[in-house]
Amino acid sequence: MVTTFLVIIAGSVVRTTQSGMGCPDWPTCFGSIVPPTKAEQVIFQPNHAYKKGQFIVYNDSLKYAVKKFVSANEYNATDWKQYEKHNYAKFDVLQTWIEYINRLLGALLGILVLIQFIWSCWFFKTNKWVAFLSLGLVLLTGFQAWLGKTVVDSNLALLKISLHMFGALAMVFLCQYILFLAKGKKRVLVGLETIQLTRVLFVAVFLQILLGTDVRAQIDTIASKFAYLNRSGWVDELDIWFYVHRSSSLVITLLTAYLFYKNKLSGIYKPVLVVVIAEILVGVVLVYVDFPAFAQPLHLLLSSILIAVVFYNWLKIAHHKIHK
Repeated sequence: MVTTFLVIIAGSVVRTTQSGMGCPDWPTCFGSIVPPTKAEQVIFQPNHAYKKGQFIVYNDSLKYAVKKFVSANEYNATDWKQYEKHNYAKFDVLQTWIEYINRLLGALLGILVLIQFIWSCWFFKTNKWVAFLSLGLVLLTGFQAWLGKTVVDSNLALLKISLHMFGALAMVFLCQYILFLAKGKKRVLVGLETIQLTRVLFVAVFLQILLGTDVRAQIDTIASKFAYLNRSGWVDELDIWFYVHRSSSLVITLLTAYLFYKNKLSGIYKPVLVVVIAEILVGVVLVYVDFPAFAQPLHLLLSSILIAVVFYNWLKIAHHKIHK
């Protein structure tokens, strides 16, 4: 689950640094397993050995080698084919490696998910759901990998980016539920009001994240409009949904504080309250300190942790009359 959060924050760093197209193809990067480290590797070079599928940027377009060959002194169009999935044809070594590291973390997550599925098979006789849900997590991870490919192919379509993020959250929830079942469903007995308000809090946080994706999409558009400069003017360009998003945080804070007060003996809402306060502080920094780049991934990470903690509390609590 920790790796999933690392992937989430890596994805946010990719988006904040405009590195989403740092690798213009998928699953390779400029047609190679290891991406280029300097511009000379992605421009045409005479008398150079190229491998099949290797990419270059030529005349502001992306080309890939149709075969393995050694280039002549001049560019020969018959050796290359236009990449047609998108028209993005730029190379920035920092952006390329940021995106590449993001992909490596995704690959690591996939390996760990597969290992978890193998581990879950030990529970098949005692709890089949652990194995079945672990298989579901493998399939969801595969879907996320495919969706990541479509994000690149679409040149970072905003809807697909948001779906990719919510897919990552679904993976977090599934991991939590699997661990909850594997540990034996240890529950904390609470009042019915706490159970109901926990459900309300989960929905409220989910809607807040949904609103946040809209605000983030606006920020991407505004940042591009200002050429990623003049950050002090970004907030003024946001529409009413930003103010709804900001005001909703107060509702979540009050609800969390009430649940913390009602359950202060068990302490199960202390982590939730801590994350909510941290999230609000980062939000204040974003708005009043001109959207510093470091705060954007942190804001997303904290919101992901928040909904994960609320979800885990939802799993752990049970009405005090249902004592087994």
